[in-house]
Amino acid sequence: MKVDRSGATWLRGRVCVCLRHMVTSKCILVFLCLFITVPLVGHYYLSNIAGDIDHPIHRSRTKLDYPDSDIDLSKSSELKHQIEELRRIKASVNNELRDLESKRQKLQAEVSGYTTHIDTLKSQYETINKEVSQLKIALDQLRMEKEETIMQYIPNIKAPQRILMEADPSENIPLPLSSKSCRMHSCFDYTSCSLVSGFPVFVYNPDDSLFGSHKIVDFVQSSFRSSFQKSVYVTTDPLSACLFIVLVGEIAEDQLVDRAHFERQLHDLPHWHGDGRNHVILNLARNPWSKEFFTDVNTGRAMIVQSVFVNSVFRPGFDVLLPPNFGIAEGDTWQDLPSMSPVRRKYLMSFWGEAISNKLAQNIEQNIQSIQDTVNENGGNAQRIPRSVQEVPQGAGHEEQLSEEEDDDGEDENFQVRTLKTAADASRLVSLEASVVAALKKMHNQIPDTLFLQFSCDGPQPQGSYAEWGLCGNSEQRSKILSQSTFSLVLPPTNFTMLSTTVFQIRLYESLKYGAIPIILGDHVQLPFSEILDWRLAAILLPVSRVTEIHFFLRTFTDSDISQMRQQGRFLWETYMSSSKRIIDSMLAVFRTRLQIPAKPVREEPTPSVFNASFIPLKFNGPEMEPETDEVLGPTEARFPSEKFYRNYTQFINYGVFNKPGDPFSLYPYQPFDPVLPSEAKYLGSGYGFRSIGKGAGGSGKEFSGALGGNVQREQFTIVMLTYERETVLIKALQRLKGLPFLNKVIVVWNNPIPPSPELRWPDISVPLEIVRTYKNSLNNRFLPYDAIETEAILSIDDDAHLRHDEIIFGFRVWREERERIVGFPGRFHAWDLKHQSWLYNSNYSCELSMVLTGAAFFHKYYSYLYSYVMPAAIREKVDEYTNCEDIAMNFLVSHITRKPPIKVTSRWTFRCPGCPQTLSSNDSHFQERHKCINFFVKVYGYMPLLYTQYRVDSVLFKTRLPHDKQKCFKYI
Repeated sequence: MKVDRSGATWLRGRVCVCLRHMVTSKCILVFLCLFITVPLVGHYYLSNIAGDIDHPIHRSRTKLDYPDSDIDLSKSSELKHQIEELRRIKASVNNELRDLESKRQKLQAEVSGYTTHIDTLKSQYETINKEVSQLKIALDQLRMEKEETIMQYIPNIKAPQRILMEADPSENIPLPLSSKSCRMHSCFDYTSCSLVSGFPVFVYNPDDSLFGSHKIVDFVQSSFRSSFQKSVYVTTDPLSACLFIVLVGEIAEDQLVDRAHFERQLHDLPHWHGDGRNHVILNLARNPWSKEFFTDVNTGRAMIVQSVFVNSVFRPGFDVLLPPNFGIAEGDTWQDLPSMSPVRRKYLMSFWGEAISNKLAQNIEQNIQSIQDTVNENGGNAQRIPRSVQEVPQGAGHEEQLSEEEDDDGEDENFQVRTLKTAADASRLVSLEASVVAALKKMHNQIPDTLFLQFSCDGPQPQGSYAEWGLCGNSEQRSKILSQSTFSLVLPPTNFTMLSTTVFQIRLYESLKYGAIPIILGDHVQLPFSEILDWRLAAILLPVSRVTEIHFFLRTFTDSDISQMRQQGRFLWETYMSSSKRIIDSMLAVFRTRLQIPAKPVREEPTPSVFNASFIPLKFNGPEMEPETDEVLGPTEARFPSEKFYRNYTQFINYGVFNKPGDPFSLYPYQPFDPVLPSEAKYLGSGYGFRSIGKGAGGSGKEFSGALGGNVQREQFTIVMLTYERETVLIKALQRLKGLPFLNKVIVVWNNPIPPSPELRWPDISVPLEIVRTYKNSLNNRFLPYDAIETEAILSIDDDAHLRHDEIIFGFRVWREERERIVGFPGRFHAWDLKHQSWLYNSNYSCELSMVLTGAAFFHKYYSYLYSYVMPAAIREKVDEYTNCEDIAMNFLVSHITRKPPIKVTSRWTFRCPGCPQTLSSNDSHFQERHKCINFFVKVYGYMPLLYTQYRVDSVLFKTRLPHDKQKCFKYI
């Protein structure tokens, strides 16, 4: 039993082992079958797929295709065939892939071309759309111009032209009852002075021996001749003359005048015509002892012009009072004037003089009873007092005593007639002087440190006439005191019948010259050219009764008031008193203004071309520059000039120019100070030339770009570009100007003595381009008032200054609102040098500025005239000396005229021109010269006219969030 069991156990073990071996073998066999079958099946399907691509019916030939065949897979020929077939398939696939890639690249090129073409069409569409918008705006402009032309009723006034009158000058005019009652309406013949006559003046030759009884001072005669030789009003045709000028003095000191003989010579003048109508008898005072000798001389209808008048001779509104002729013949006089700073000087007030009244008092005491008796006998009429009693001596210091014989006959010419109305007036002459002196001395004793008051000469006898305050010392001594005085006391004659004397005029003259504001204590005197000058702006006029309150009154003036009055006084002195020519021009201006005749038009500079008349410049045929912005900046409109000479006869303008800095002796085609109409006027009958935004409804960018808007009529501007030896830079600068709205003309100032190359090609910029030849290389040439400039607005620009169109148009729009100022881009300022107590030019970035460089700035053409003809020549000479500073000089001039700073627009502070040739500003000495220029210009003007400003101007909607349907005024400004 035990054996059987063990055998069975062993058998079972062997069976299990066998089974395990059999399972392992089967697994190995199955794995081998799969290893062989899977690659074959994969190859089969891959072959079918490749066959579908190249040969749709191709099938791979393997053993699986012929299960019943006995094929030897090891046959090399079959494998070789299969390999070649696969290679052929691969080559075919590669070829087709190359063809597909080539087609794909061609399609991509076509798509890119179509995309570029679409972009081009879009750009063309935008350009055409912009042009259509501009054309619509232009059509609106033309429609408005047509309506204005139809409705216009005010004719344009041209510059005055002379019309020769045919009236017979010998025609009799009814005489007034007395020549002393002559006025313009009763004694002047207007028939030869038409409003458009041009104011022709005939001047008698002073060399003719018409007045052989006396000799005229040489300087007076020569300066008179020189002044009228340069006058634009002088005519040699007496038949066309409006005025006749005859010089009769100043008479030499040692000469006597036979009044009867003098009167006969006047009446014998060839064009006197019996009554002296329209004649001007001129007596130019040159010395303190200058005499008035028209008393008892029948001057008929002639007008008397001199510095000495008594009320029995002077005819208000007919005769003219002149300042004394103490200056030079003509020319600048700034070098003789002190600085106007500091405002408050060492002395608050000064006076140095002595009353010439001793002999007068004796004469009055001796004759007072005689005067009273005579007045009583004549029924209180002082005009019939005998001449020997009326006369008081003139010329103290010349003759101390008069002989009894001369005193009796009353014919000595060292006596001056002083008409007395009553005997009481005679006694006042002495008492008034004493009371004035007493009040002033009391004031001086109370505040001695701030006043300089001296009532005796302590030396040679005073110069002057009796009954007035004589001059002490010489002109140098007086100038030293006046230069240290804030105010100067000017005491008129105590004889109220003396309207003006030479000594009184000298005191006024010297006070204005040396910057001491005159205080005229007396309201009975006449001041020079008071018909056109407002003396209240430069002098203090007080009655004698205010003498005790002068100190309190003066202390109420602020520094700014004192400075303004001192500047006005200097202006009056320089413009109307400083030279013989100024005095004569002022005299003619008085008569011309009385007659409502405009001045002669100011001279304009010719515009000679650098090209010969037969030369035709070559046209630029290169590619045009792309516009830097796609904005519509303004309408496309035809060129038109600014209106000229449209205010020739506006009287308040003609009178107003005499009291403002500038040139009152010429007629300008336009000025930047015209008044502005109320806003509603342009819609209620005064809309000629106005272009309102949205026709008055306003609007944002789209409407804004369609019209200029603003407060003045539409206009255009002229570009004046200065260039020197930079032809390539110039041509590029000109190309950038094409398509610029509101541009009227471009003038290139060719500052090079060598003309441009004949091969140089000039671009077409759609407006006239004029290349101006200059006579010398001068930076002053950029400011000449060329006759080719037909607009009020001028954009002065350097050839290397690159401005975008939107910047230029924005600057132009701003200038239209501030047309009396310089409006530009790069700003600079003047700084005070604490160490050297002088001025410095500074170009650093600053929050204040006082100048705008004229290498890129708008200004009014009016300032071109002033710069070239009125501004002191020493400034232009300094510009030529340094070849620098012309922009500083223009800023000085405009600030002096307006008392306002310039205006800076946009954020530009400087201009850079890569590749440009060396510029003047890159020189190391450039800034040193500009420091010197500023300090020199201050000496010429007598003060620093530049003013600071702390803001710049950007467009209204700049950085403003807008709805999607609105546009800004400018995209980038």
